[in-house]
Amino acid sequence: MQNFSGMTGSKLHILRLDPGDYLLESIQELIARENIRNAVVISGIGTLDHCVLHMVMTTSYPPVEHFERWEDKPLELASIDGIIADGVPHLHMVVSDSEKAYAGHVEPGCRVLYLAELAILEIDGIKLARQKDMNEINKLTAL
Repeated sequence: MQNFSGMTGSKLHILRLDPGDYLLESIQELIARENIRNAVVISGIGTLDHCVLHMVMTTSYPPVEHFERWEDKPLELASIDGIIADGVPHLHMVVSDSEKAYAGHVEPGCRVLYLAELAILEIDGIKLARQKDMNEINKLTAL
């Protein structure tokens, strides 16, 4: 286990996405426009009609990966959260249809159906990055 602490100031970004906006791509646009280096996605809710989630399917290494896809299907975006380290988002979300909930890593191509609202807390005083370990796994580290 590693812990990264520091005195921090913060700036809160509220992001409203409208029908047809793309979730991850809009977050990446905000990161670039506002030059966000380090942040925490603390809240996200809404609806989607296209969605791609990345999931691991095994406990062995290397993992078997699966990409679950929905197209033209109404989904509730129950939550999204994660960390933006050195300008790169690592986000997971929970979506549901009328029968089940699904969780996984957010991939490009998730499209807003009616609306989505996110809160992203930008932080300073801590500089984070992801570095690959000997197994090629990206691990969070402080710079």
